[in-house]
Amino acid sequence: MDGILNVYKQPGFTSFDVVAKLRKICGQKKIGHTGTLDPDASGVLPVCLGNATKLCDMLTDKDKEYRAVLYLGRVTDTQDASGKTLKEHPVLLKAGQIRQIILSFVGEYEQLPPMYSALKVNGQKLCDLARAGKEVERMPRTVVIHSIHIEQIALPYVTMTVCCSKGTYIRTLCHDIGQMAGCGGIMESLVRTRSGRFCLQDAYKLSQIEELSQKGQLETILLSTDTMFAHLMAACVKPEAARRADNGNPLLLEHLEWITPKERVFLKEGQQIRLYGKDGCFYGIYSWQEKECRLKPVKLFFTH
Repeated sequence: MDGILNVYKQPGFTSFDVVAKLRKICGQKKIGHTGTLDPDASGVLPVCLGNATKLCDMLTDKDKEYRAVLYLGRVTDTQDASGKTLKEHPVLLKAGQIRQIILSFVGEYEQLPPMYSALKVNGQKLCDLARAGKEVERMPRTVVIHSIHIEQIALPYVTMTVCCSKGTYIRTLCHDIGQMAGCGGIMESLVRTRSGRFCLQDAYKLSQIEELSQKGQLETILLSTDTMFAHLMAACVKPEAARRADNGNPLLLEHLEWITPKERVFLKEGQQIRLYGKDGCFYGIYSWQEKECRLKPVKLFFTH
């Protein structure tokens, strides 16, 4: 099977666990997830099957949304509730002051990746080094907090929804908020409510996916690869140019029949389109090259 499953990752599972279980459920090896979620966290985890695994890096790059509970007054080695307590302090600030501090993080900020993370330094995962009691120097990374909606402040707890760029650690955001508040802070709980276009309300638990698989109905929830590019113009390759498309060669405009109404077709340098075969098979994404007057393949999903 080729396509994307919107999986609800339950607490206690690693992202790798989800992929391993899906390999058994689906009966195929070529499966990959699109962004690690902490074992204690839950929520949206898009998983790609078959030729859709070529999408993994593209989907990982999308913005994310999380619902997090921040606990103020505690610092742990993992920056969340599962870690060893390092310090505890009373929360002296009032709710209004805490709100101002939290909202000050909206926008770009330099975030230091936590030691307990899957990032690699010199070929070694930071989390493996951390478990061995080692701490290494990490470089801060620029992340973007698009918005923070504070749902409730009931000190020492704060419930908030955070929309952010890829690579943002909510654990570290909670830690940094706590540091600025002067009392420390940890992430008490986390739910990923959105990853790109995939939303929590449309996600399926592994048990539901397994039940559908046993009934032979798994494809009813499998999103086709081309749905990820529904915003792009679409064309069909003419039969005489099918061999060129099969071999992944550049195409000329005369090789295409437009599926998108011609009056809406406007190509400029770098403009991307979806390309299909006569039988409806999805070839992939092509980009317009103005100087050469041709379309060059960007990402191909077609298999013979």
